[in-house]
Amino acid sequence: MRSFIIFVFCLFIHPSFSDASAKSVKKEQSIYISLAPNVRVKFGTEKIRTALNNIGFDVKVIQVDRIPKGKKIVVGLFSDQFFKTVLPDSIKNRAISAGKEGFVISYGRDGTLYVVGADASGVLYGCIELADRITAEGKVPTHISLTDHPEMVMRGTCIGLQKTDYLPGHDVYEYPYTPETFPWLYDKQLWIKYLDMMVENRYNSLYLWNGHPFSSLVKLKDYPYAVEVDDATFKKNEEIFRFLTAEADKRGIWVIQMFYNIIIPKPFADKFGMKTQDRNRPIVPIIADYTRKSIAAFVEKYPNVGLMVALGEAMEGVGQDDIDWFTKTIIPGVKDGLKAAGIKEEPPIVLRAHDTDAPAVMKAALPFYKNLYTENKFNGEALTTYEPRGAWAELNRKLASIGTMNISNVHILANLEPFRYGSADFIQKSVQAINKIYGAKGLHLYPQASYWDWPYTADKTKTRELQIDRDWIWYKEWARYAWNSNRDRSAEIDYWGTELAKKYGTDLNGGKAILNAYEESGEISPKLLRRYGITDGNRQTLTLGMLMTQLINPYRYGVFTLMYESEAPEGEMIIDYAEKEWKKQEHIGETPMQIAKEVVEHGKKALKSINQASVTKDTAEFRKLKNDMYCYNAMANFYAEKVKSALWVLRYKYSNNVADLEQALPFLESSVKYYTDLVKLTENDYLYANSMQTKQRKIPMRGVDKTFIHWKEMLPVFTKELSHFKQSIDSLKNVKGDLTAKIIPYKNAEVKVLSPDVESYVLDKNVQVFSDTSAQIKEITEQLVGLKGLKLSKESQIKLGTEIKFSTKIPVKLLVGYFNQKDGKTLLPPQLEIDASANNYGQSEIKISNAVVVNGFAPVNVHAYSFPAGTHTLNLGKGACLLLGFIDDKQELRIFNAGLDGRGKDIDWLFE
Repeated sequence: MRSFIIFVFCLFIHPSFSDASAKSVKKEQSIYISLAPNVRVKFGTEKIRTALNNIGFDVKVIQVDRIPKGKKIVVGLFSDQFFKTVLPDSIKNRAISAGKEGFVISYGRDGTLYVVGADASGVLYGCIELADRITAEGKVPTHISLTDHPEMVMRGTCIGLQKTDYLPGHDVYEYPYTPETFPWLYDKQLWIKYLDMMVENRYNSLYLWNGHPFSSLVKLKDYPYAVEVDDATFKKNEEIFRFLTAEADKRGIWVIQMFYNIIIPKPFADKFGMKTQDRNRPIVPIIADYTRKSIAAFVEKYPNVGLMVALGEAMEGVGQDDIDWFTKTIIPGVKDGLKAAGIKEEPPIVLRAHDTDAPAVMKAALPFYKNLYTENKFNGEALTTYEPRGAWAELNRKLASIGTMNISNVHILANLEPFRYGSADFIQKSVQAINKIYGAKGLHLYPQASYWDWPYTADKTKTRELQIDRDWIWYKEWARYAWNSNRDRSAEIDYWGTELAKKYGTDLNGGKAILNAYEESGEISPKLLRRYGITDGNRQTLTLGMLMTQLINPYRYGVFTLMYESEAPEGEMIIDYAEKEWKKQEHIGETPMQIAKEVVEHGKKALKSINQASVTKDTAEFRKLKNDMYCYNAMANFYAEKVKSALWVLRYKYSNNVADLEQALPFLESSVKYYTDLVKLTENDYLYANSMQTKQRKIPMRGVDKTFIHWKEMLPVFTKELSHFKQSIDSLKNVKGDLTAKIIPYKNAEVKVLSPDVESYVLDKNVQVFSDTSAQIKEITEQLVGLKGLKLSKESQIKLGTEIKFSTKIPVKLLVGYFNQKDGKTLLPPQLEIDASANNYGQSEIKISNAVVVNGFAPVNVHAYSFPAGTHTLNLGKGACLLLGFIDDKQELRIFNAGLDGRGKDIDWLFE
């Protein structure tokens, strides 16, 4: 009794004692799940438990076959046995109607809080949603009745098991899985961090990109020599892959292993004297057998893994070979693996529509396999517009209507790297376009930057920064709108403003200012590329700038016109705008001058907004973000000034008035000053501008052995360009008439042609170019006159392709003429957009534009294939082309436009 009186006295004297005692008593909460829960249900339930623990609850998760009475939380699938008699029909029906990955969170009449999913993933997402609300409100919601489901069926991210450069003895995409090449692959904590990011953002698929992963993951009895890793590494690969797929499954994530066709492992290729990849190689039975058995072993061994197939690029695209390879090798391989494992559920097979006739392949495949998807790029290998149109939009709509589901791939982002990007507005509109314009129901998202250098960013730091840390907002924005793209815009500004305010320790206005900086800067790179660029592919690094010749003569560099026709609003290229200005014709749509003004304004607004924010958290990262805004601003002004200069230069093409060049000079000088600013802003902050550092990269400069990867390497190029332009103006002012480059004819190199029945001929006017037609040369540039061309059968080229065997004692170049037409009968020129091997011989760039005119054909562009001394076999694809002769590899090949298309003179010499 005395103790009790003392206790009561203490309560009155020290009320805080009473509070502390109350707080020390934890509230209890029970969560009921089925006796045999799915791994995703268990994982989701743990999310609720953690959230409740964090706000002071003592939580018990109880597995039962019958739900007891009383207030509680119950988690499960609507079809679970323990729900049979207690789940209210209204909640059950809502869960069923929610569909795949859908869920309901709602109270029953007895006060029970139900989290019910249409499937295991739906339960998982319902649990995460409830856990998020508990964390945000600091309590269990007292009133909630929510039904939700995702808009996009497939929502995936991509990781490339690839590198910034080639491995010794290997070609593009060929990277065996080893600790030396990919140390991060074996880091389980890093995988958990990444998978947690994915599930928090409701991603449900993870794509692993590699040329030929099977030789690192399976061993075949019939092909033991095909394995590319040692036994110890093989065991590590098995362990990490099983770990990864199991952890992904808990989080509702399909791991989808991508591979290219037809690539074979190096030991296999060496044994049979083959190349690891040969785009023009027909289907070889032993390669087909090896590939089928590899796929079968893979599917049997890793049952929770899907496959993504790239038929084009490494094998000749758009043809019967694609259909045969998919239906007679790949699908049978998957079925063999399922049969061996006793698995009935078909794993997803995603067909990459890149460089193949995907509708034809799907039509042939659907009778044999049902769980098929197609995947196609959103804006090529860049981000340019949320208003796609033209042929590309038509293709995507067709893919969405053929009976399989189409996935839109936000790919490489070569125009965004390496600066930070987080425009919620642009991304929301892009996802809306994926859905409404393309009809796609899936998202396949690449990293925002540094794809080839995963998992690190290009930031220059003492310890390499992870992409998922730096670019958190990139992943979060795409995921948010892949779940629901039709969110109210004003509410979204508040949402992202709040998220950014929390991250950087500022108020809501400060968060909104940061968001506005993201959104203003987020318009700059898309607008620049779609109006001035050469390509939507990663052979161009937009942030490194462009040469003047690339602006005034884009066709010389193989301009990818689809970008202008489909991945940009209707508008004009620089050369078209200049011609219309000269002819005083009306302009159409988005113009180069309009974009020059707009990007400069976007840069100003981005700087104003970022400078309004005062932050107290994560200040080091905010400094980098702020610096990126200054980088965007400098880049925008560099391009704007250079384009103004280019338009005056193009005016000179028509006027022959040197005064027009003098008008261009101040703008070019100004562009170099802005680029100098860009160099200063990036020199201490970035290791590189582009993570692709191989020979595939061409614009603004060819990248070989990691050269021209930083702005400081480009500044001397632009400075030299300016200096040469000044000299050209002076020369023009001091001579009468035009100043043009001196013509130096090419000389024949001594080469022994080993192919049988190949006739040679001397290039000149009025000579026959094919052995089986009367087509003759009508016009030819003087540099080519006198070379010994090789006369081949046009019909044979169309049906079988072109093969030439030869030997040489010195390094040589073979000049190949491509007709500038697309009709199915002429050979397409090398295109890095669709063929990663298109520059293996240095052949991707046009050396002489419009160099030859043959009766009945479009003008010919000349490309050069380089070969060292020795014996060689060159295989080209199907279609007519001209082999114009061999020249010494040392002989200078000045790049120019011969102008035989009647479109005007070459003025590139003004700058080089």
